Amino acid sequence: MTIIFDEDKQGAQIDTLRKKEEEELAEILSKKYGVEYVDLSGITINTDALRLIPEDRARATKCATFKMVGKILSIAVQSPNKEDAKKIIKELEEKEYRVNVYMVSMASLEKAWGRYKDLSFAMATKAGSLDISSEEIQDLSAKVKSIADIQKLVDETIAVKRVYRVSKIIGIIMAGAISLRASDIHIEPEEKVTRLRYRLDGVLVDIINFDNETYDLLVSRIKLLSNLKLNIKQNAQDGRFSVKLEKEEIEIRTSLLPGAYGESIVMRVLNPDSISTPLDELGIPEKLLKIFTHEMSKPSGLILTTGPTGSGKTTTLYAFLKKVYEPGVKVITIEDPIEYHLEGIVQTQVESEKGYTFAAGLRSTLRQDPDVILVGEIRDAETAEIAMHASLTGHLVFSTLHTNNAAGAFTRLIDLGINPKILTSGISVSIAQRLIRKVCSGCAKRVPIPEDKKSVISYHTANIKRKGEQVLQEIEVFEANKTGCELCNGTGYKGRVAVYEAIIIDKPVEEVVFQNPSDREIAKAADHQNILNLQEDGVQKVLNGISTIDELERVIDITPDTDEFVSEVTGL
Repeated sequence: MTIIFDEDKQGAQIDTLRKKEEEELAEILSKKYGVEYVDLSGITINTDALRLIPEDRARATKCATFKMVGKILSIAVQSPNKEDAKKIIKELEEKEYRVNVYMVSMASLEKAWGRYKDLSFAMATKAGSLDISSEEIQDLSAKVKSIADIQKLVDETIAVKRVYRVSKIIGIIMAGAISLRASDIHIEPEEKVTRLRYRLDGVLVDIINFDNETYDLLVSRIKLLSNLKLNIKQNAQDGRFSVKLEKEEIEIRTSLLPGAYGESIVMRVLNPDSISTPLDELGIPEKLLKIFTHEMSKPSGLILTTGPTGSGKTTTLYAFLKKVYEPGVKVITIEDPIEYHLEGIVQTQVESEKGYTFAAGLRSTLRQDPDVILVGEIRDAETAEIAMHASLTGHLVFSTLHTNNAAGAFTRLIDLGINPKILTSGISVSIAQRLIRKVCSGCAKRVPIPEDKKSVISYHTANIKRKGEQVLQEIEVFEANKTGCELCNGTGYKGRVAVYEAIIIDKPVEEVVFQNPSDREIAKAADHQNILNLQEDGVQKVLNGISTIDELERVIDITPDTDEFVSEVTGL
């Protein structure tokens, strides 16, 4: 009979036995020393607790703080009778912590020490990114489902007059923002109270008012997290930190601005989930989606998205990148800043103080043999010229411009000094977009189209039909419930959708661009393309029950730009 030894299996069994014996020995010794035993292998290490002892000292004294609830602290030690360990425990008690000592094995200590690498990495980052109680954030996120939940938790925490309440309040604020999918957190000190607001679906919503004493503690804590200077109160400061959840890391961009009653704090929540919308779920009309897909399938050309800040341009561009990316395609981005990380794509960040501008980055990128390039924004003539030439030399280029409409991209680039002939050869399509809120399906109600809106809606509806698009009905529209419901957190709206327009370069458009035209002349030249403009796409979405007239008018002026309607509005 032949006996076959599996060395790997035998080795694994020996390691398991050794670990078991080590844990049993630690448990026996704990009884000898009169302290409790714990196995950290199944316990989450609280990083706020871990920070209380520097890593080098924790390793030297063979200890680690692993749990903190208020001022109650749990510390793991290999030998509680060692003088170094006793000294650390005494120092913590002098800081008014109530210390519970636990006996552990070296394996448990190694697990706790392993978390220091996360802290070290965070501390080493340029912007001072920090991990803030991710375990607590996850627990709170499960509890926070509405604005009322946030109000209750903040009130309860403020009522407990303990030092640790500030960290918990920040945890509640972050958990609430993540749970409600807020894009920004605003903390605004006023004369008698401080106001907390979230930007939900592009609109600021009041969450709670709290006392200015709590604000003073919050601003100091947020400055520490964001690696900002505590003693600077008269100048604006920018920083960042991160919230590390189980499956992802959410970056928080912090901005402080001095005001009459203190520093106004705005924290931008960069949640990767917010840009994970597939291209076919962005609200792009079917005809336009086919045009975009066709233009992206070409090996070269410049695709521009335009619109103001907060109009969803980044989400659209990232959806484009995901559409064109595959293992055989080299994609490089130049962004300011990198807001979200995309797998398989080389992303670089502009650092103007070091000379790495959009233009310099674009030059360097072209030497990296890319197939697709994303330029975060075209801000100057040099960047515009390089991007244009890149699109003419076999590269597919995506970028953005700050203009009001799709036609404005052409006049803006001409204004930057780009030769119209090069411009029309390089650009494939110019896109404009805005974001409008979707009416809440849980509490919205149908109403007849208001009398004062009928002529405007009819005008746009006629154009929508002329361009070959369909409208489900033309009699009723949805109206948002002013008091809202639980589903929409009392706002009447839930989620957002984009409205789009686009202009493709063809012969009529090209001929007009050569004549140094206005935006209106370019739009008129493109009318034969039968692509809905922003007003028409918005009206179609309203009539199809996606949004409301009030919401559309909040974002876009839907009054037609004709002599008839201008005279009607102005009375001239």
